[in-house]
Amino acid sequence: MERGQPVVTGIAISFIGYTSTFAAVLAGLRAVGAAPAEATSGLVALCASLGLVSLVLSRRYRMPITAAWSTPGAAVLVSAGVVEGGWPAAVGGFLLAGALVALTGLWPRLGALVASIPAPIAQAMLAGVLLALCLMPVKGLASHPWQVAPILLTWVVVTVTAPRWAIPAAFGATVVVVCVLAVRGDGLHGPWLPSLTLTTPELSWAAIAGIALPLYVVTMAAQNVPGVAIMSSFGYHVPWRATMGVTGLGSMLAAPFGGHAVNLAAISAALPASPQAHPDPARRWLSSQAFGVTYLGIAAGTTALLSFLAVAPAEVIGTVAGLGLLGTLVHALTSAVAGPGGPHPPGEQTASVVTFLVAASGTTLAGVSSAFWALVAGLLMRRLLRPAVTSGP
Repeated sequence: MERGQPVVTGIAISFIGYTSTFAAVLAGLRAVGAAPAEATSGLVALCASLGLVSLVLSRRYRMPITAAWSTPGAAVLVSAGVVEGGWPAAVGGFLLAGALVALTGLWPRLGALVASIPAPIAQAMLAGVLLALCLMPVKGLASHPWQVAPILLTWVVVTVTAPRWAIPAAFGATVVVVCVLAVRGDGLHGPWLPSLTLTTPELSWAAIAGIALPLYVVTMAAQNVPGVAIMSSFGYHVPWRATMGVTGLGSMLAAPFGGHAVNLAAISAALPASPQAHPDPARRWLSSQAFGVTYLGIAAGTTALLSFLAVAPAEVIGTVAGLGLLGTLVHALTSAVAGPGGPHPPGEQTASVVTFLVAASGTTLAGVSSAFWALVAGLLMRRLLRPAVTSGP
């Protein structure tokens, strides 16, 4: 059993990760202007890229290094909406964000600049952009109660009995709902074989400030930095320069096909690095190999899956996206107002709340999304309230 344990672990975490967050990625790509075929292409490209990145890094360093797409980054896209230049400009923003990640590995000062953003401000911005996605189950229930209610009920029951499987169970309920809709409607339509749509990247000021920079910040702060820390807690010292270079390159390769960002796995990195994957730490890298191979298979089946799910209203699929991000929202909100030592000083909390509100507003100023302005407002408020931040209550 121990011999096959890493393989089983790798396959399990790949399906859990995919079913938990693919709808959020799809919503993000559509929000910035992708047509259905372009959004599907982006998801296929991300699956293939993160699968290859996981295979390369885990084999090269014999560590259970796994890659993921940037789920917080998808929330940034929902918040950004369509920027000046439309979908090609969004793709240009993806490409620039990937280049910045790769540059972080070569230029440590860039990573230090990101790390200098106070964690409460970064987490508050993340919470703000997540809010719109996390409200989708509520809105979906109001607009399509008979389709959404079974999904929510399944999620509640499994959350109480087996929390780890709550989102996959909700996805399973979604599949059942779609099957019923297909039988009652005119069947299934759309492409079934995997395909990629190439988009020529463009850049605009709005795409740089509203997509590339916030996407880079949340990918680094909410994915890459925690991912390295989690691996370190299990005794694995991840090579920073190499992982940033490879994940940045993976992002840049996926970007012209619609993929927004590939990064190190954060929370899901714990399972392949833990004794649950294998008692021997030297054998756990095999779980990342199984993970990478499985994601390549998922890439091949993604187009067919999305054609199947297209039968349902967008709010039904959005319900899965919102449920899958609730845990991330809870962590972001908690980190925005409190740390390991207790609540942050009042000035710090005020700056975090301002950041959260601006990000959650979805307001676009000068063609730039609320995520960028949230960071500006939060950092400005924190500076103005510095005496309160440093002195505490």
